[in-house]
Amino acid sequence: MQASELQELIRGGIPGAEVTVRGDGDHFEAVVVCGEFSGLTMVQQHQRVYATLGDRMGGEIHALALKTYTPEEWARQ
Repeated sequence: MQASELQELIRGGIPGAEVTVRGDGDHFEAVVVCGEFSGLTMVQQHQRVYATLGDRMGGEIHALALKTYTPEEWARQ
């Protein structure tokens, strides 16, 4: 899997999200910024992203270092 493929999977599962993915093969780093994350814990935000990837986690995607933010949190970065 390529980073661009993973990026599109996340964007498809979380419409309106800003997604940046780096890496290749089966190890990736992703930053996901989405207003939908407001009011969710970090664990819930990560679960939302993992849900878009389904069975690919642990298969095609061995490791995903994930950082999630609301737009307000991202603006403070």
